[in-house]
Amino acid sequence: MKVIAVLALWVTLFYQGCSNSLNSCQGRCGYGTDSSFSCQCNPSCERYNDCCSDYIQICKAGSTCNGRCGENYNSQNECHCNSKCVSYNNCCSDYTKFCDSAVITDAEIKALSERLYALDSNRASASQLVIDPQALVSNSQTGSKLDLSSRRLFQYLDEKALFSRPTYAALLAVLDNYNRMTGQTESFSSQQLAEQETFLRETMSKTQLGRELFAFLYSKGVYASEQNFIQDLKMMWFGLYSRNNSKMDSSGFEHIFAGEIKGGKVSGFHNWIRFYLLEKSGDLNYYSHSFNGPWTTFPDILGMQFMWDGYYKQVGSAIIGCSPEFDLALYSLCYIARPGKQCYLSLGGKALIIQTYTWDNSFYGDGRKFIASAYPATPN
Repeated sequence: MKVIAVLALWVTLFYQGCSNSLNSCQGRCGYGTDSSFSCQCNPSCERYNDCCSDYIQICKAGSTCNGRCGENYNSQNECHCNSKCVSYNNCCSDYTKFCDSAVITDAEIKALSERLYALDSNRASASQLVIDPQALVSNSQTGSKLDLSSRRLFQYLDEKALFSRPTYAALLAVLDNYNRMTGQTESFSSQQLAEQETFLRETMSKTQLGRELFAFLYSKGVYASEQNFIQDLKMMWFGLYSRNNSKMDSSGFEHIFAGEIKGGKVSGFHNWIRFYLLEKSGDLNYYSHSFNGPWTTFPDILGMQFMWDGYYKQVGSAIIGCSPEFDLALYSLCYIARPGKQCYLSLGGKALIIQTYTWDNSFYGDGRKFIASAYPATPN
């Protein structure tokens, strides 16, 4: 009787195994349709709704977020499903469908930008900054290279009040560390590297505005700690890459905040304090503006035409009168949440678009992209 029972059990397990193999994609991914199987494991099965139950798990583990939300990074996967994939711009196409809680929505970006706007206590007041925009030109006129403004753009700035503040002082220390010509290698002394650290610490760690940005990104799972946040910003903004002649000649910070010369014209240059300093020294001549934002107090937005020591900038848009931490926070938020795309913000109830671009020719960390550019985009 024992022998018969054992044989019966063996037969049962054998047929269960055969049945299970007929209903599994184990070893069958990518095969053509086979009518001898009760289910299929090729891409067409999704259309014909006859996939095996383990098709997603076995055949598409690396290309879908189904069952993978929040997983650790694996370089072997063709796309990713953790909270950082949004800022790395390498999420699977169905990330939003399966991992929606980690997505940063347009509504959240607009709400956060309003909070950052309200927290910008270091912005210039009307009594501390006076500008004179003068000539307004059409978009078709921006390439004319005509000086249509006889006076400087910046008529008055209370340097004593603003430049003595820690975030302004930290920005000033970093701005003069660059060679504006692309194709020439940038190198930094230990003191200059320390100035980069100080700038990030003063703007992002020591201000309420910077801490608000980190708190939001932490809540979305983008960063696990403040240290992780600051380190990533350091690489994102100050990490060097090559724009010309295979030289380590550029960074996101240099391009956006300090400005560069490439191909005989001004490239980047989207910071109002840099503009003020060069105009004051006589190295920059303001020509006109093609866009003036709707704000009646600072910060405001201008799209400026100017000549920088013989090199022309057709449209150099900048957020005028904001603090260094506000500039850095808005650009960082948009680059992290909308890399290479338009980012829709709200400041004082008025709409603002920030356009960001990723640097795709070199990487840092585990494939993360440097920031190539970010600036206020003028309306069409």
